[in-house]
Amino acid sequence: MPKMKTNSGAKKRFDITGTGKIKRKHAYKRHILTKKTTKQKRNLTYFGTVSAADEGRIRNLLVE
Repeated sequence: MPKMKTNSGAKKRFDITGTGKIKRKHAYKRHILTKKTTKQKRNLTYFGTVSAADEGRIRNLLVE
């Protein structure tokens, strides 16, 4: 049986931390930034973690 392939879109968007959590970028930081406050843009800069409900599905896409 062949090996499972990693989903190309997922490997560009997610990263696994040393403790096994999955990091992700925040949405709403690409365009139309003039109407967003500086505080809102600054808080969107940092990485977030994937929720527990979605973690299993993303791990299936990131098979290694």
